[in-house]
Amino acid sequence: MRTDNNQEEIVNALRQCGATVEITNQQGNGFPDLVVGIFGINHLMEIKNKDNYGKLSVKQMIFRDKWKGKIHLIETVDDALKVIGVNL
Repeated sequence: MRTDNNQEEIVNALRQCGATVEITNQQGNGFPDLVVGIFGINHLMEIKNKDNYGKLSVKQMIFRDKWKGKIHLIETVDDALKVIGVNL
């Protein structure tokens, strides 16, 4: 379980917007990288960088297919802010 090189920037931007962010990439078993809470809503986010965007591991695909909620695949700060409904 490695950290994508864009994670710190995304997490900082989300927190600056008032979101609470729990980094969960060490959770394992395909669990998404971030749990983000804002405006009473929780969002699961899987961070990818441009080299692996859209490429999920087998464990991530299994988790996604079993999860009954939405998992957002993001690459940039803009992607993350769109998910939470904030424009900078």
